[in-house]
Amino acid sequence: MMTRYRLHYAPDNASLVVRLVLEEMGVPYETVLVDRRRNDQDSVAYRALNPNGLIPVLETPQGPIFETAAILLWLSERHGQLAPAAETPERAEFLKWLFFASNTLHADLRILFYAEKYIDPSRADTLRAGIRPRLKQHLQLLDALAKHTPIWFSAECPSVLTYYVACMMRWMALYPAKADRSWYQLTDTPALHTILAQLETRPAALAAIAAEGLGPTPYTSPIYANPLEGSAT
Repeated sequence: MMTRYRLHYAPDNASLVVRLVLEEMGVPYETVLVDRRRNDQDSVAYRALNPNGLIPVLETPQGPIFETAAILLWLSERHGQLAPAAETPERAEFLKWLFFASNTLHADLRILFYAEKYIDPSRADTLRAGIRPRLKQHLQLLDALAKHTPIWFSAECPSVLTYYVACMMRWMALYPAKADRSWYQLTDTPALHTILAQLETRPAALAAIAAEGLGPTPYTSPIYANPLEGSAT
């Protein structure tokens, strides 16, 4: 590697969160496209980095890391940025919400996006209908957190959690492309809406917009990615 980090990514996939965090930290990195049109995520070479065949992978001097939250937590600890320090009183609350975002919100989003992988395809729409109220409840909890504006969940001093939630809210507005998405209304979470609008003007977001073709308002009024390379499908 020419830099200490190599991010294996696909446009508008979970790797977007890692790209944003690396940009916010100002850490040099290089990227490797995992072209989903060719199912590169299932190649022998990629499976050697992540046996689950999921995106992203971050190659580091300590070896490859997969799982989005693991990458985010590792980077924050490695660089002492975008998260409360271990010895601070805020650390415990930050960690519980980071793992809520990963283990609960993101896990339920995968059910919404890939329902056919969890149930007979003929019943996928029923499963999606059942998971949407849970997702709305998750967002209400996060909106209540945002109203208290802890410094680690703000746009003025964003953490890895801030970017993680922002990306997941973007995806809720866009995916699945052929399914009902009317259940998601950003106005239902006004505190989160304010954070997303402010994040869009940060240099990290502008860099990601340019790299992955996300459009000028990737969180508050998202459009499908028009990437310079690869596929977002």
